[in-house]
Amino acid sequence: MWTWKTKRDAIGTIVVVHGANEHHGRYEWVIKQLNEAGFHCVSGDLPGQGTTTRRRGHIDAFDDYIHTIEQWYLEAETLGLPIYILGHSMGGLAVIRTLMVKRLSVKAVILSSPCLGLVHYPSKGKEAVSVLLNKLAPSVRLATNLPEGSATRNEEIRIRDKEDKLIVKKVSVRWYRELIGSIKHAFDHYKDFPNVPLMLLQAGDDRIVDKMKVQQWFNAVGLEEKWYKEFPSLYHEVLNEPERDQVFNYVKKFLFLHSEID
Repeated sequence: MWTWKTKRDAIGTIVVVHGANEHHGRYEWVIKQLNEAGFHCVSGDLPGQGTTTRRRGHIDAFDDYIHTIEQWYLEAETLGLPIYILGHSMGGLAVIRTLMVKRLSVKAVILSSPCLGLVHYPSKGKEAVSVLLNKLAPSVRLATNLPEGSATRNEEIRIRDKEDKLIVKKVSVRWYRELIGSIKHAFDHYKDFPNVPLMLLQAGDDRIVDKMKVQQWFNAVGLEEKWYKEFPSLYHEVLNEPERDQVFNYVKKFLFLHSEID
C-alpha cells in the first residue's frame, strides 16, 4: 500500500479502492485532486491485481479484498484524521461488503459505478460450467472479453490502457463466482450497510455495470443521508471521462460538506 499526503492543512484521509482488472496507478489524477483539496490518500493494489505478486486475476475468496481494504483503513487511521472511503466498480462492491462486516468508523462513503450487476452475463451454459469448474478447477482463467473502449470515452486513457501491462486481461472461475456471490450478498443483506453518508456516482451510459441494479440497491438501503448522481452520457469510469472535472466537483462538495470545514 502507499500513502500520498496533501501539502495543505489536512482535512481527512481517503482510502481509494480500485476496480477489477486495474490498479492504483490508474487513480493518479483522482489522488492528485484529492490531495489538492486537502486530503491524504491511502491506496494499493487489490489481491491478484496490478503489482501484487499472487496469481493474477484470481482470489480464493472475496474476503481477500475485505481483509486488504481493512488493512488500508488501519493505515489511514494512523494519520489521526477523519477517514473516508472511495470505491469504484468492483472496488465499490468490495467497499460495500467491507462496511457490512467490519463496521469501520468512516465519515462518509463515495461509490463510483459500483458493481451491483452486470450488463452482460455469460450464457446459461457457461454459467453452469463455471459453477462446476469452481469446484474442480477454480484457478482456471478465462478472458474477460469486455468490449474495447467500453470503460471510458477518454481517448488518452484508452491509449494508455492498451500499453498498461498491469491491467489484468483474464480472471479465474473462482474470481467470477466470488463476484456473483458478493453481488447477491450485497442485495440480500442490504440492511447491514452502516448508516453513514453515502454519495453514489453512476454512469448514465454504463456499458459494464447494470445501472438499474445499482439504483435498486441504492433505493433499498435505509440511510439518513444518501446522494445519487447520474451522469447521462458518461461511460463506466466517470472519474476518467472527459467531463471528470465536473464529476470531481460533486465529490469535492460532498467531502467538504462532511468535513470540519464550515
